[in-house]
Amino acid sequence: MLTRKSTDRLKAVLPYILVSLYLTNLGRAWRLADAGNNAGEHLLSFMEILPECLKRIIPSFAFFDLMVGAAFSLILRAAVFIRSQDAKKYRKGVEYGSARWGTRKDIEPFIDPDFRNNIILTKTELLTMNSRPDDPSTARNKNVLVIGGSGSGKTRFFLRPNLLQCSSRTYPVSFVVVDPKGDIVVSTASVLLKNHYEVRIFNVVNLKKSMRYNPFEYIHSEKDILKLVTVLMANTKGEGQSGDPFWDRTEKLLYTALIAFIHFEFPKREQNFASLLEMLNSMEVREDDEDYQNPVDRMFDDLEKKKPGTFAGRQYRLFKLAAGKTLKSVLISAGSRLAPFDIQELRDITSADELQLDTIGDKKTALFLIVSDTDTTFNFLVAMIYTQLFNLLCEKADDVFGGRLPVHVRCLIDECANIGQIPNLEKLMATIRSREISACLIWQTQSQIKALYKDNSDTIIGNCDSRIFLGGTEEGTLKSWSEALGKETIDSYNTGENRGRETSHSMNYQKLGHDLLSRDELAVMDGGKCILQLRGVRPFLSDKYDITQHPNYRYTSDSNKKYAFDIEKYLNRRMKPKADDEYIVIKA
Repeated sequence: MLTRKSTDRLKAVLPYILVSLYLTNLGRAWRLADAGNNAGEHLLSFMEILPECLKRIIPSFAFFDLMVGAAFSLILRAAVFIRSQDAKKYRKGVEYGSARWGTRKDIEPFIDPDFRNNIILTKTELLTMNSRPDDPSTARNKNVLVIGGSGSGKTRFFLRPNLLQCSSRTYPVSFVVVDPKGDIVVSTASVLLKNHYEVRIFNVVNLKKSMRYNPFEYIHSEKDILKLVTVLMANTKGEGQSGDPFWDRTEKLLYTALIAFIHFEFPKREQNFASLLEMLNSMEVREDDEDYQNPVDRMFDDLEKKKPGTFAGRQYRLFKLAAGKTLKSVLISAGSRLAPFDIQELRDITSADELQLDTIGDKKTALFLIVSDTDTTFNFLVAMIYTQLFNLLCEKADDVFGGRLPVHVRCLIDECANIGQIPNLEKLMATIRSREISACLIWQTQSQIKALYKDNSDTIIGNCDSRIFLGGTEEGTLKSWSEALGKETIDSYNTGENRGRETSHSMNYQKLGHDLLSRDELAVMDGGKCILQLRGVRPFLSDKYDITQHPNYRYTSDSNKKYAFDIEKYLNRRMKPKADDEYIVIKA
């Protein structure tokens, strides 16, 4: 059976083969012509019988005739080739750019017929949740970048509608939602419970209305310790020397050593930040006495005697190579960095773990991370949660589920700039897709991405196949979007008038390139409109999605106050003992 490539080649040479066979009649006419006494008589005889020979449809298969046909066919092919090399290339109507707005036909291949099986991008554009469609050319990752200034409706027009997309039976989804004001969970949690979701809440605004989260619970190896230390230092500020990486590296050695000691040597119930802070408080350094040993020094000495060459011991020895004055400065910086854990409520909330991050991809779960949009003191814990979540789910997908989680995990990260930096996000955005994980990053401006992730910002943006602009006025964002939309070719009509002794008029028609939307046009874009760019498809200028039209909207508190979710009541009900619960009784 011929392949497509072979078929295309055959189509290209078939006309020349047919011409060659037909022109065998030229050879036949020459061969049958009376040779006469000279070439002139032969040519006259050839011209007389040529019309009769050319009337024949059936080719001649005499060797001489076939050679004549082949020769003429080669000459024809050479002429066509030479002409094509000199041909001018015209792109009529797109001389200065081919940009245009997308249509319904452009987006149709990417939409699932069942509305529940789609990600909502705009009022008219959807994207199927199926990460492996039948047509591979329509496969797109589910990472979405949303840019919109304050008041542009990032939560109302994108986050909440997609949170209501919880009814799909074909493509079940778990959600990890950043809730900057704490109103998203109140409005939508009833819908999620109705669709058999388990709701979990971590609240750094009101610590009394929160489930507990202990980062130490998810440490299983030395690699996890290093990741925890990295995210802790990236999102907290110490008071030691700044600018010189030496101080950060020395402080990192200290955290790594102490956390490793806690993980490998402390009882399970004592593996938390409270223990880390107690160890730091016990580390007295005397500049005038290099041989002085504080309680932590003695603990590591005992560890070295019992278990020589441990990871914790090696890190601590490197830390102790510094001079006494240096160690004292590092300890001051470390104490300042962990100052929030001096608050008893924060110690309590991180003393144990109830979030069960590693199970979010096993069953339908909605984890709400309530953060303050004005005070970022405790928001580093959210960055810590996301870092551990991505690592845990990727490892579980590879080790337990053969590379893909049974339930897709969608991270709806509102106000990304306020939660702190997620280490290696640029790499995670490129690799989580295959594990059935996606991230929807919501920012006010693109300059926020560059401020937080520096040179990696373009990589993060490039790994989002869907990008939505809801409106804004920040110059860098407008410039980037205007350039990305491209230029279209427009017709220009100019008239002129010259006045002198005689008046003359002129008309001039020409084509020009014009931005599909210029910066000033983007800045004054209708508040009800948005722009969508989907990889490999023309951009769309569409209406924002009206959440009141969503089938599940009637079950939200925005529609009916009786569906308002009471966080405190829900958490108290979860804490009530059940008959089949197992307990560990500890004598005081």
